[in-house]
Amino acid sequence: MRLIRGLYNIPSDFSGCVATIGNFDGVHLGHQAILQQLKKQGEEHQLPTVVMMFEPQPREFFAPDQAPARLANMSEKLQDLASFGVDYVLCLPFNQKLRSMSADQFIQTILLDGLKISHLIVGDDFRFGCDRTGDYQLLQNAGKQFGFSVEDTKTFEFEGQRVSSTRVRKCLAANDLTGAGKLLGRSYRMSGRIGYGRQLGRTIGVPTANVILQRNKLPMTGVYAVKAIEIEVADCHESEVLDASGQPRAWQGVANIGVKPTVAGTPEPSLEVHIFDFPSLEEGGNIYGKRLSIEFCQKIREEKKFNGLDELKAAIEQDMNVARDFFLSKN
Repeated sequence: MRLIRGLYNIPSDFSGCVATIGNFDGVHLGHQAILQQLKKQGEEHQLPTVVMMFEPQPREFFAPDQAPARLANMSEKLQDLASFGVDYVLCLPFNQKLRSMSADQFIQTILLDGLKISHLIVGDDFRFGCDRTGDYQLLQNAGKQFGFSVEDTKTFEFEGQRVSSTRVRKCLAANDLTGAGKLLGRSYRMSGRIGYGRQLGRTIGVPTANVILQRNKLPMTGVYAVKAIEIEVADCHESEVLDASGQPRAWQGVANIGVKPTVAGTPEPSLEVHIFDFPSLEEGGNIYGKRLSIEFCQKIREEKKFNGLDELKAAIEQDMNVARDFFLSKN
Protein backbone atom coordinates (compact mmCIF):
# COMPACT_ATOMS: atom_id res chain seq x y z
CA MET A 1 0.00 0.00 0.00
CA ARG A 2 1.21 3.49 -0.79
CA LEU A 3 0.43 6.62 1.23
CA ILE A 4 0.01 9.80 -0.84
CA ARG A 5 0.05 13.06 1.11
CA GLY A 6 -1.61 15.80 -0.94
CA LEU A 7 -2.91 15.96 -4.51
CA TYR A 8 0.46 17.20 -5.80
CA ASN A 9 2.03 13.86 -4.84
CA ILE A 10 -0.28 11.74 -6.98
CA PRO A 11 1.98 9.99 -9.53
CA SER A 12 2.01 11.61 -12.96
CA ASP A 13 1.18 8.28 -14.59
CA PHE A 14 -1.86 7.67 -12.34
CA SER A 15 -4.53 6.51 -14.80
CA GLY A 16 -7.67 6.13 -12.72
CA CYS A 17 -9.06 4.36 -9.69
CA VAL A 18 -11.98 3.14 -7.63
CA ALA A 19 -12.24 5.22 -4.46
CA THR A 20 -14.08 5.77 -1.22
CA ILE A 21 -13.98 8.67 1.23
CA GLY A 22 -14.11 8.60 5.03
CA ASN A 23 -12.33 8.79 8.37
CA PHE A 24 -12.13 4.99 8.83
CA ASP A 25 -11.45 5.52 12.53
CA GLY A 26 -10.89 2.09 14.06
CA VAL A 27 -11.61 0.21 10.79
CA HIS A 28 -14.57 -1.55 12.42
CA LEU A 29 -16.86 -4.13 10.80
CA GLY A 30 -18.80 -1.42 8.94
CA HIS A 31 -15.58 -0.04 7.48
CA GLN A 32 -14.44 -3.55 6.62
CA ALA A 33 -17.63 -4.11 4.63
CA ILE A 34 -16.91 -0.91 2.65
CA LEU A 35 -13.34 -2.06 1.99
CA GLN A 36 -14.64 -5.37 0.69
CA GLN A 37 -17.04 -3.44 -1.54
CA LEU A 38 -14.11 -1.29 -2.72
CA LYS A 39 -11.91 -4.30 -3.49
CA LYS A 40 -14.69 -5.97 -5.47
CA GLN A 41 -15.21 -2.86 -7.60
CA GLY A 42 -11.47 -2.50 -8.08
CA GLU A 43 -11.31 -6.02 -9.46
CA GLU A 44 -14.33 -5.46 -11.71
CA HIS A 45 -12.92 -2.20 -13.10
CA GLN A 46 -9.36 -3.57 -13.11
CA LEU A 47 -8.20 -0.40 -11.38
CA PRO A 48 -6.33 0.34 -8.14
CA THR A 49 -8.31 1.11 -4.99
CA VAL A 50 -7.99 4.39 -3.10
CA VAL A 51 -9.17 5.41 0.36
CA MET A 52 -9.32 9.20 0.64
CA MET A 53 -9.19 10.78 4.09
CA PHE A 54 -8.47 14.14 5.66
CA GLU A 55 -5.96 15.22 8.28
CA PRO A 56 -7.04 16.65 10.62
CA GLN A 57 -10.48 15.11 10.47
CA PRO A 58 -13.17 17.72 9.65
CA ARG A 59 -14.66 17.75 13.17
CA GLU A 60 -11.18 18.32 14.59
CA PHE A 61 -10.74 21.30 12.26
CA PHE A 62 -14.05 22.99 13.04
CA ALA A 63 -14.31 22.21 16.77
CA PRO A 64 -11.10 20.64 18.12
CA ASP A 65 -12.23 20.78 21.75
CA GLN A 66 -15.46 18.95 20.95
CA ALA A 67 -14.05 16.36 18.57
CA PRO A 68 -14.16 12.80 19.94
CA ALA A 69 -11.07 10.81 20.83
CA ARG A 70 -9.73 8.80 17.93
CA LEU A 71 -9.89 5.04 18.16
CA ALA A 72 -6.69 4.79 16.12
CA ASN A 73 -3.80 7.07 15.31
CA MET A 74 -2.68 7.51 11.72
CA SER A 75 -0.11 4.73 11.82
CA GLU A 76 -2.61 2.21 13.23
CA LYS A 77 -5.19 3.21 10.64
CA LEU A 78 -2.73 2.73 7.78
CA GLN A 79 -1.75 -0.70 9.09
CA ASP A 80 -5.39 -1.79 9.17
CA LEU A 81 -6.17 -0.41 5.71
CA ALA A 82 -3.11 -2.15 4.28
CA SER A 83 -4.22 -5.44 5.82
CA PHE A 84 -7.46 -5.22 3.79
CA GLY A 85 -5.64 -4.86 0.49
CA VAL A 86 -6.08 -1.13 -0.17
CA ASP A 87 -3.68 0.03 -2.89
CA TYR A 88 -3.44 3.75 -2.05
CA VAL A 89 -4.40 6.07 0.77
CA LEU A 90 -4.75 9.70 -0.31
CA CYS A 91 -4.47 11.97 2.72
CA LEU A 92 -5.51 15.57 2.09
CA PRO A 93 -4.83 18.40 4.54
CA PHE A 94 -8.15 19.71 5.81
CA ASN A 95 -7.42 23.43 5.93
CA GLN A 96 -9.13 26.69 5.09
CA LYS A 97 -8.43 26.21 1.38
CA LEU A 98 -10.13 22.82 1.30
CA ARG A 99 -12.91 23.98 3.63
CA SER A 100 -13.68 26.87 1.20
CA MET A 101 -13.71 24.68 -1.91
CA SER A 102 -17.13 24.51 -3.54
CA ALA A 103 -18.77 21.18 -4.23
CA ASP A 104 -18.21 21.58 -7.97
CA GLN A 105 -14.55 22.44 -7.40
CA PHE A 106 -14.17 19.37 -5.16
CA ILE A 107 -15.50 17.15 -7.95
CA GLN A 108 -13.35 18.75 -10.66
CA THR A 109 -10.09 19.29 -8.76
CA ILE A 110 -9.96 16.21 -6.52
CA LEU A 111 -12.10 13.52 -8.12
CA LEU A 112 -11.57 14.23 -11.82
CA ASP A 113 -8.23 16.02 -12.20
CA GLY A 114 -6.54 14.40 -9.21
CA LEU A 115 -7.84 10.85 -8.93
CA LYS A 116 -9.25 10.41 -12.43
CA ILE A 117 -12.10 8.67 -10.71
CA SER A 118 -13.86 5.78 -12.42
CA HIS A 119 -16.08 4.58 -9.56
CA LEU A 120 -16.86 6.20 -6.20
CA ILE A 121 -18.29 4.54 -3.10
CA VAL A 122 -19.79 6.85 -0.44
CA GLY A 123 -22.75 6.86 1.93
CA ASP A 124 -25.98 8.31 0.61
CA ASP A 125 -25.74 10.87 3.44
CA PHE A 126 -22.26 12.01 2.38
CA ARG A 127 -21.87 15.81 2.27
CA PHE A 128 -18.93 17.76 0.90
CA GLY A 129 -17.84 21.17 -0.34
CA CYS A 130 -18.14 24.58 1.32
CA ASP A 131 -21.02 24.63 3.81
CA ARG A 132 -21.70 20.97 2.94
CA THR A 133 -23.62 21.93 -0.19
CA GLY A 134 -22.56 18.83 -2.13
CA ASP A 135 -24.53 15.61 -1.68
CA TYR A 136 -25.00 12.14 -3.12
CA GLN A 137 -27.38 13.36 -5.83
CA LEU A 138 -24.86 15.96 -7.04
CA LEU A 139 -22.23 13.22 -7.29
CA GLN A 140 -24.57 11.03 -9.32
CA ASN A 141 -25.36 13.91 -11.69
CA ALA A 142 -21.65 14.68 -12.08
CA GLY A 143 -20.96 11.02 -12.73
CA LYS A 144 -23.43 10.97 -15.60
CA GLN A 145 -21.84 14.12 -17.02
CA PHE A 146 -18.17 13.14 -16.64
CA GLY A 147 -18.33 9.37 -16.97
CA PHE A 148 -17.83 7.92 -13.50
CA SER A 149 -20.23 5.78 -11.50
CA VAL A 150 -21.36 6.31 -7.89
CA GLU A 151 -22.39 3.60 -5.46
CA ASP A 152 -23.69 4.00 -1.92
CA THR A 153 -22.27 2.11 1.04
CA LYS A 154 -24.52 -0.46 2.64
CA THR A 155 -25.44 0.03 6.29
CA PHE A 156 -23.75 -2.66 8.36
CA GLU A 157 -25.62 -3.69 11.50
CA PHE A 158 -24.69 -5.80 14.48
CA GLU A 159 -27.37 -6.95 16.94
CA GLY A 160 -29.92 -4.68 15.27
CA GLN A 161 -27.86 -1.48 15.44
CA ARG A 162 -25.60 0.28 12.97
CA VAL A 163 -21.90 -0.32 13.55
CA SER A 164 -20.05 2.98 13.97
CA SER A 165 -16.94 4.46 15.54
CA THR A 166 -19.21 6.30 17.98
CA ARG A 167 -20.70 3.00 19.11
CA VAL A 168 -17.21 1.54 19.65
CA ARG A 169 -16.24 4.57 21.75
CA LYS A 170 -19.35 4.14 23.90
CA CYS A 171 -18.42 0.51 24.56
CA LEU A 172 -14.90 1.48 25.59
CA ALA A 173 -16.17 4.28 27.83
CA ALA A 174 -18.53 1.79 29.49
CA ASN A 175 -15.69 -0.72 30.04
CA ASP A 176 -17.36 -3.11 27.61
CA LEU A 177 -14.27 -4.50 25.90
CA THR A 178 -16.21 -7.54 24.70
CA GLY A 179 -18.79 -5.34 22.97
CA ALA A 180 -16.08 -3.18 21.38
CA GLY A 181 -14.31 -6.31 20.15
CA LYS A 182 -17.49 -7.57 18.49
CA LEU A 183 -17.91 -4.28 16.61
CA LEU A 184 -14.25 -4.19 15.58
CA GLY A 185 -13.96 -7.86 14.69
CA ARG A 186 -10.94 -8.08 17.02
CA SER A 187 -9.84 -6.97 20.45
CA TYR A 188 -9.29 -3.24 20.87
CA ARG A 189 -5.62 -2.33 20.75
CA MET A 190 -3.21 0.58 20.60
CA SER A 191 0.30 0.53 19.24
CA GLY A 192 3.39 2.69 19.32
CA ARG A 193 7.13 2.74 19.60
CA ILE A 194 8.74 2.36 23.01
CA GLY A 195 10.37 5.56 24.21
CA TYR A 196 12.20 6.65 27.32
CA GLY A 197 9.94 7.87 30.09
CA ARG A 198 10.95 8.99 33.58
CA GLN A 199 11.96 5.37 34.35
CA LEU A 200 10.34 5.73 37.76
CA GLY A 201 9.02 2.17 37.62
CA ARG A 202 12.51 0.79 37.92
CA THR A 203 13.01 2.56 41.25
CA ILE A 204 10.04 0.70 42.75
CA GLY A 205 10.82 -2.65 41.14
CA VAL A 206 8.17 -2.45 38.41
CA PRO A 207 9.84 -1.38 35.13
CA THR A 208 7.45 -0.27 32.42
CA ALA A 209 7.56 0.24 28.67
CA ASN A 210 6.45 3.75 27.70
CA VAL A 211 4.35 3.42 24.52
CA ILE A 212 4.37 6.62 22.45
CA LEU A 213 0.70 7.05 21.51
CA GLN A 214 0.70 9.97 19.03
CA ARG A 215 -2.77 11.12 20.02
CA ASN A 216 -4.26 14.04 21.96
CA LYS A 217 -7.29 12.34 23.51
CA LEU A 218 -8.00 8.87 24.81
CA PRO A 219 -11.18 6.83 24.29
CA MET A 220 -10.55 5.03 27.61
CA THR A 221 -8.49 5.31 30.78
CA GLY A 222 -7.60 3.03 33.65
CA VAL A 223 -5.56 -0.05 34.50
CA TYR A 224 -5.91 -3.15 32.32
CA ALA A 225 -4.69 -6.69 31.90
CA VAL A 226 -3.07 -6.64 28.48
CA LYS A 227 -1.20 -8.62 25.88
CA ALA A 228 1.86 -6.94 24.38
CA ILE A 229 2.86 -8.07 20.88
CA GLU A 230 6.08 -6.92 19.23
CA ILE A 231 5.58 -5.74 15.66
CA GLU A 232 7.55 -4.05 12.92
CA VAL A 233 6.05 -1.60 10.47
CA ALA A 234 7.39 -0.77 7.02
CA ASP A 235 5.76 0.87 3.99
CA CYS A 236 2.45 1.12 5.85
CA HIS A 237 2.29 -2.66 6.18
CA GLU A 238 2.30 -4.50 9.47
CA SER A 239 4.66 -7.46 9.66
CA GLU A 240 5.00 -9.41 12.86
CA VAL A 241 8.29 -10.29 14.51
CA LEU A 242 8.41 -14.06 14.84
CA ASP A 243 10.07 -16.00 17.63
CA ALA A 244 11.79 -19.34 17.19
CA SER A 245 8.46 -21.20 17.07
CA GLY A 246 7.19 -19.06 14.19
CA GLN A 247 4.82 -17.01 16.35
CA PRO A 248 4.94 -13.25 17.04
CA ARG A 249 6.72 -12.44 20.29
CA ALA A 250 3.97 -11.76 22.81
CA TRP A 251 3.78 -11.30 26.55
CA GLN A 252 1.11 -10.79 29.17
CA GLY A 253 1.18 -7.78 31.42
CA VAL A 254 -0.62 -4.91 33.08
CA ALA A 255 -0.98 -1.41 31.67
CA ASN A 256 -1.99 2.04 32.84
CA ILE A 257 -3.48 4.37 30.26
CA GLY A 258 -4.24 7.96 31.19
CA VAL A 259 -2.29 10.87 32.65
CA LYS A 260 -0.36 9.27 35.56
CA PRO A 261 -2.12 11.19 38.36
CA THR A 262 0.24 10.11 41.15
CA VAL A 263 3.37 11.31 39.38
CA ALA A 264 2.63 15.00 38.87
CA GLY A 265 0.16 14.37 36.03
CA THR A 266 1.06 15.02 32.40
CA PRO A 267 -0.94 17.00 29.85
CA GLU A 268 -0.33 14.35 27.20
CA PRO A 269 -1.93 10.90 27.30
CA SER A 270 0.37 8.05 28.24
CA LEU A 271 0.35 4.27 28.05
CA GLU A 272 2.78 2.42 30.29
CA VAL A 273 3.01 -1.36 30.25
CA HIS A 274 4.66 -3.67 32.76
CA ILE A 275 5.41 -6.92 30.94
CA PHE A 276 5.39 -10.11 32.99
CA ASP A 277 8.52 -12.24 32.88
CA PHE A 278 10.23 -10.01 30.34
CA PRO A 279 13.81 -11.11 29.57
CA SER A 280 16.70 -9.14 31.05
CA LEU A 281 19.04 -7.03 28.95
CA GLU A 282 21.52 -9.90 28.98
CA GLU A 283 18.80 -12.14 27.55
CA GLY A 284 17.98 -9.70 24.74
CA GLY A 285 15.20 -7.87 26.56
CA ASN A 286 15.88 -4.33 25.31
CA ILE A 287 12.77 -3.05 23.52
CA TYR A 288 13.51 0.68 23.35
CA GLY A 289 12.77 1.92 19.85
CA LYS A 290 10.76 -1.18 18.97
CA ARG A 291 7.01 -1.14 18.39
CA LEU A 292 4.42 -2.86 20.57
CA SER A 293 0.77 -3.55 19.91
CA ILE A 294 -1.12 -3.47 23.22
CA GLU A 295 -4.29 -5.57 23.29
CA PHE A 296 -6.66 -4.64 26.12
CA CYS A 297 -8.10 -7.80 27.67
CA GLN A 298 -9.77 -6.87 30.98
CA LYS A 299 -10.22 -3.66 32.96
CA ILE A 300 -8.87 -3.89 36.50
CA ARG A 301 -9.68 -0.47 37.93
CA GLU A 302 -9.86 3.24 37.23
CA GLU A 303 -6.85 5.50 37.48
CA LYS A 304 -6.27 6.75 41.02
CA LYS A 305 -3.99 9.26 42.70
CA PHE A 306 -2.06 7.60 45.53
CA ASN A 307 -0.40 9.10 48.57
CA GLY A 308 3.22 8.49 47.61
CA LEU A 309 5.26 5.82 45.88
CA ASP A 310 4.82 3.14 48.57
CA GLU A 311 1.06 3.21 48.16
CA LEU A 312 1.47 3.26 44.37
CA LYS A 313 3.78 0.24 44.47
CA ALA A 314 1.32 -1.73 46.63
CA ALA A 315 -1.51 -0.93 44.19
CA ILE A 316 0.57 -1.99 41.19
CA GLU A 317 1.43 -5.29 42.85
CA GLN A 318 -2.26 -5.89 43.48
CA ASP A 319 -3.01 -5.01 39.84
CA MET A 320 -0.40 -7.50 38.72
CA ASN A 321 -1.97 -10.24 40.85
CA VAL A 322 -5.41 -9.51 39.38
CA ALA A 323 -4.02 -9.58 35.84
CA ARG A 324 -2.16 -12.85 36.40
CA ASP A 325 -5.31 -14.44 37.84
CA PHE A 326 -7.27 -13.24 34.81
CA PHE A 327 -4.85 -14.85 32.36
CA LEU A 328 -4.72 -18.06 34.41
CA SER A 329 -8.52 -18.26 34.22
CA LYS A 330 -8.29 -18.13 30.43
CA ASN A 331 -5.91 -21.09 30.17
